[in-house]
Amino acid sequence: MKDPRVKVLVTCEHGGNEIPPAYASAYEQAEQVLSTHRGYDIGALELFHQFAESADFSLYSTTSRLVVELNRSLHHPNLFSEFMHPLSTAQAEEVLNHFYFPFREKVENQVAEWVQQGFFVMHVSVHSFTPELNGKVRKADIGLLYDPKREREQLFAARWRQQIQVLNPRYKIRYNYPYKGTADGFVTYLRRHFTNEQYAGLELEVNQRFPVAEQVQWQELQKVLIQSFVKAL
Repeated sequence: MKDPRVKVLVTCEHGGNEIPPAYASAYEQAEQVLSTHRGYDIGALELFHQFAESADFSLYSTTSRLVVELNRSLHHPNLFSEFMHPLSTAQAEEVLNHFYFPFREKVENQVAEWVQQGFFVMHVSVHSFTPELNGKVRKADIGLLYDPKREREQLFAARWRQQIQVLNPRYKIRYNYPYKGTADGFVTYLRRHFTNEQYAGLELEVNQRFPVAEQVQWQELQKVLIQSFVKAL
């Protein structure tokens, strides 16, 4: 049973590949790219909705990351994709004000409210990764990304991994793979604003081969991830 002092937050920054009508003309040649991992995290939104049932607050976006990258800081070079260049300053501000800031501020404000009320916040940011990138095959089914310097994140990742393996020992689970948990991201941003005693943020990365080609196994994996998460809380 979940500790009543813990609030669960679930987000999905790359849930869809929608292009706002105002920018549609810039993406006329981008249909093929939009349907790939560059356009969105394939399967992540479906998985997010499973997690959302266990959350005290959840939020997702279906605007393509190729419009604006919600999981990157304002200074990141990939905040806007090549399709959004060249943007005028006014256009860039419009995109940020319509899509970027509302998403991130809703989440940050909710965390701040809970922390002020004395709760501890457990945040899972749901993502998926392409099985192969730049000719290199990713050797994992599940990635659990965290900051090794944050004790609560490290302990929760270990508990979660253990519970996954109890339910299905065949899954290949790796820590901080295929990306480092300390790389630029929304979770990384929130860590800078909330202490280890207030907030723990993990990014869940799932191999897209499951939602793309292995539907039966995909349904099984989703059940395992949800059940193991709830047990790990």
